[in-house]
Amino acid sequence: MRLRHHAIALAVSAALLGAGSLPATAQADPDLPTAPSGRAAHPTAATGTVTTPDGRTHLADRQGRALQLHGLNLGKTDTVTEARIAELTASGFNLVRLNIQWQKVEPKRGHYDTAYLRYLDRIMGWADRYGVLVLVDWHQDVFGPAFGFNGIPAWATRTDGIPYEPLPGDDWFANYFQPAVGAAFRHLYDDADLRSAQTAAYTKVAATLRGHRSLLGYDLFNEPFGPFTGDPTDPATQVENSAAMERGRLAGLYRRLIAAVRAADQDAWLFVEPTVLIGQGVPTQLPGFHDPRHGSDRIGYAPHYYDTAVENGADWDPADGFIEAYEAVIRAYPAAHGMPVLVGEWGPAKATGSGNAELIRRQTASMRGFATGWALWYDCHAAEGGGYCAYDADGRPAPGKEPVFAGYAPAIAGTPGAESYDAATHSYTLALTTTAVSRRAWTELKLPAAEFPHGARVTVTGARGAVVHQTPGTAGILLPATPPGRNVTVTVTAR
Repeated sequence: MRLRHHAIALAVSAALLGAGSLPATAQADPDLPTAPSGRAAHPTAATGTVTTPDGRTHLADRQGRALQLHGLNLGKTDTVTEARIAELTASGFNLVRLNIQWQKVEPKRGHYDTAYLRYLDRIMGWADRYGVLVLVDWHQDVFGPAFGFNGIPAWATRTDGIPYEPLPGDDWFANYFQPAVGAAFRHLYDDADLRSAQTAAYTKVAATLRGHRSLLGYDLFNEPFGPFTGDPTDPATQVENSAAMERGRLAGLYRRLIAAVRAADQDAWLFVEPTVLIGQGVPTQLPGFHDPRHGSDRIGYAPHYYDTAVENGADWDPADGFIEAYEAVIRAYPAAHGMPVLVGEWGPAKATGSGNAELIRRQTASMRGFATGWALWYDCHAAEGGGYCAYDADGRPAPGKEPVFAGYAPAIAGTPGAESYDAATHSYTLALTTTAVSRRAWTELKLPAAEFPHGARVTVTGARGAVVHQTPGTAGILLPATPPGRNVTVTVTAR
């Protein structure tokens, strides 16, 4: 699907739209705000939040619209190109989680790779052009290249001389529990010179990328881990170690990195992650955080959403209680601190099995209930290798991952309610409660061509004098005559 500008719009003033509607140009009423262009919604920096009655906090744009960000991870295993950003946007996504690594920013101590920094700046420029937001992910897996992975530079790796040999098999995560890796994390958290070097690197990147309208913010530390004592296979020991790290060393690291970014960029959002135990239904013990510029108003929460058994190669078993356990623990921490939730990574390697295909469907529905957005792992084509790819070899949604590409509302002028998509009937439904914003700003919908190949019928119930504007692949709804407090339902069906 390629989004293009079109001058034709549908303007309808009726409580019920869809039947007997009369076409009009987008400029039919000069008193209406400018209709959406058909490009991706580009909320130049999410400047605030909207909180729903059930405690969900959404990012919000300058117009006060609640944002929903759907996107893909990009940049860890490949070179990001303009064509990749264009394809992602054309697929209906409005978010990139851009994986960067300290080892690439500062390959030698005190030497920043200017070519890599220019490369990151070019990516941000392409995101500016195509109207997609970027969450910069400071990525690490098993600490860094000293252990055969990526993230923290080898020169910043201190193991106290403890030997390290990669464990055999596919369970790469088990390497985190090796004593040498634990020592490296302990020194990163505790050694003053390493803390200072990491802080300087974060400030350098923030100074390089600040000012781009596509910059949403920073995911400060991917999948944090640390020194581990005791039996790593014992659940109680895992919880004890995770809680101690979140309350202590990890909290201290986040405070330093918040200050590091703020030294160069006063406005970017700053997201913290819990340990990966959140995926096993263990609630986080992270404290709240204070931003020296904005208090707690621009700090978000970026957990991951992985089932351990699926990560180890199993086809998902809906009876394992994974989604129920995750939902039971994910809401309390962000609700207590008024934080928007953006799921930084999620999704099975392949969704060809019936269990994993169901997992994709269930997770997309689940995240509508607690998150302002998400980024699937990973943006690649099957021909490029790697089972996590969002696209098949021909650039279509990978088998079983079609729900990732379904219609959604990038910007909602009102308080968001329930949202659903029925693939069997090609119908999308959005509920919202009107506010003063509903009268002056457009609710924007993404309607992918794969699901609505011949266009869509848009019906609005519960509204007075609704206006609908459509371009290929998108729709906008404005409610200039509907008072606040009305429950409105938008229904989209394929023609």
